[in-house]
Amino acid sequence: MKVGVAGLGTIGTVVARALDSGIEGLSLEAVAGRDQDKARRKMETFARPVDVVAADELAERVDVVVECVPKAAFREIAVPALEQSRILITVSGAALLESSDLVELARRTGGRIVLATGAILGLDALRAASEGEIHNVTMVTRKPPRSLRGAPYLQQHNIDVDALDEPLKIFEGTAEEGARGFPSNVNVAAAIGLAGIGPARTRLEIWADPAAERNMHTVRVEADSARFEMSIENVPSEENPGTGKLTALSVIATLRGLVSPLRVGT
Repeated sequence: MKVGVAGLGTIGTVVARALDSGIEGLSLEAVAGRDQDKARRKMETFARPVDVVAADELAERVDVVVECVPKAAFREIAVPALEQSRILITVSGAALLESSDLVELARRTGGRIVLATGAILGLDALRAASEGEIHNVTMVTRKPPRSLRGAPYLQQHNIDVDALDEPLKIFEGTAEEGARGFPSNVNVAAAIGLAGIGPARTRLEIWADPAAERNMHTVRVEADSARFEMSIENVPSEENPGTGKLTALSVIATLRGLVSPLRVGT
């Protein structure tokens, strides 16, 4: 399968380099980036450099489009990919919540949207439990203050997280509301919502914790089939502390799952 990567930032570069190193059944065909000159310079460091193209051309040339761009540019990548009946892989659950029309587009064209696990765990268990009845889902996120800087919710409510000397709960509400207020920080909450009882019924707390060195998420689920609690502590990437290293690895695992003769998990 020919793969195109849109965005060569924290996530996209790791994914593209993994493809460049070789994944059986997959090949890196092209990449897209807003700063094409910068993307071309990065390509020069690859063992097998590929073309840097525009978003619409990327969709024309590949079977799979991996979307790794800022939320504001999500539709620029997603729409051409689905119009061309491609598989779109993304970790941007927050963007998907605001682009629910893309599911219908994929249905019409035969395209497919795959929301990769990202920096969370337990989506398999949630999806299985949702085949029965889930009573409630609660997610608590704790992050170092630096990883929350620039979030629209903080700016709208004039919350300063830089001078904290103890943990502060900066948000409590639904995953849907949290995804809007923290679009670069809680894609995991959107994913939990989509996998379970929906973002509007999933409860979310966000804490800025000056003692935290990792991005931490705890999910508690009450269902008729099971009661479970899951916690994860993600190592922040060096380039962007708001993104855990696990996020890019989950995209690579998703790509492998497209071509592997053995699939493990729901």
